Amino acid sequence: MPETIIVIGAGHGGAQLVDSLRAGEFGGNLIMIGDEIHRPYDRPSTSKGLLSGSVELERTFLKREQFYVDNKIDLRLGTSVSEVDRKARTVRLSTGERLTYDKLVMATGARARRLTAPGADLDGVFYLRSLADSQAIAGRLGPGKRLAIIGGGYVGLEVAASATELGCRVTVIETQKRLLARVAGAEIAEFYCQVHRAAGVDVLLDTVLEGFTGEGSVKSVRLTDGTEILADVVVVGIGSIPNAELAAAAGLAVENGIVVDDCGRTSDPAIFAIGDATNHPNDVIGKRLRLESVPAAVGQARAAASAILGRPKPFHELPWFWSDQYDIKLQIAGLSQPDDQVVVRGDPGNNRFAAFYLREGRIVAVNSVNSAKDFVVGKRLITEGRVPGVGRLADPAVPLADA
Repeated sequence: MPETIIVIGAGHGGAQLVDSLRAGEFGGNLIMIGDEIHRPYDRPSTSKGLLSGSVELERTFLKREQFYVDNKIDLRLGTSVSEVDRKARTVRLSTGERLTYDKLVMATGARARRLTAPGADLDGVFYLRSLADSQAIAGRLGPGKRLAIIGGGYVGLEVAASATELGCRVTVIETQKRLLARVAGAEIAEFYCQVHRAAGVDVLLDTVLEGFTGEGSVKSVRLTDGTEILADVVVVGIGSIPNAELAAAAGLAVENGIVVDDCGRTSDPAIFAIGDATNHPNDVIGKRLRLESVPAAVGQARAAASAILGRPKPFHELPWFWSDQYDIKLQIAGLSQPDDQVVVRGDPGNNRFAAFYLREGRIVAVNSVNSAKDFVVGKRLITEGRVPGVGRLADPAVPLADA
């Protein structure tokens, strides 16, 4: 009998995995199970182009529908897995059907962290994690609409930019003393705070939510100081939780995500896991981590496919991310810490600069704004363990590679 591989999850990681397996001449059965009704799509577009209407729905799909037909991939959409029986090597679907696997890959992703504040269940309070979420939110936005965003991270700020471009009146509410507190340096946070305020966004920092008011539908956001902010729509972006419960119930090792090695192997040799739901090792930065990153999900998928095919190529890449807000592109490579030395290269006033983060003299991260060259060269310098001259690094007249 031909070997059967079942993939739970139809996101970036799952799509790359089946592509890599077929490209690597895997000739067995491939079954991909996705709980959404859409085939794999570009998830970052949901808070950017798809939400603002600048990108058509069809352009967000990662592959044409014919790809799955031509490659004999059994795509089961609108379906979830309720149980994994490791002993029998079967999965039970939400339809009640049981499928048998030789190898199983969990690409279950992460879900939005939800609020428990009073009124959080009112109509008009949204979370953005899926294409359907994006479409539902977009249907409520438009000129003059009042949008309140809870959380000043990537998702919140991208939604703020998209909604502002649609003519909405936007308020961002952040409990921390600055934006992007968990994902970017203070210099980048201050820059984006100024950018959003200049675009008309009301940014409230060090501000705590108490709840929402309204009868049936949300009418306002109430803060702990008693202030009420009128809102027709609310979008909550306060982080995510890895979808690791299925793995835990099956008895796999789970600790801030499904624990895997550098090829996505779990504690069961027949089961792999990739993407946002995993806790994986990274030799480049020297520690284990859980990343919510398209590049990481794609890289892990390729590594898992290589191991399944018997030609293992471990995943060890420098973490990198990006964010598009208005006409400004932020690109981040590496992971900075609050006590890192910071060197700014370029002029933030011109919307084109980069902040380099040094630890014990070595570059460990770069946050670049509209400066793709600094990002690309910076990535290389980080992996090389470069110890730059601080003065030369800060001088745009000095080629970055020579700093």
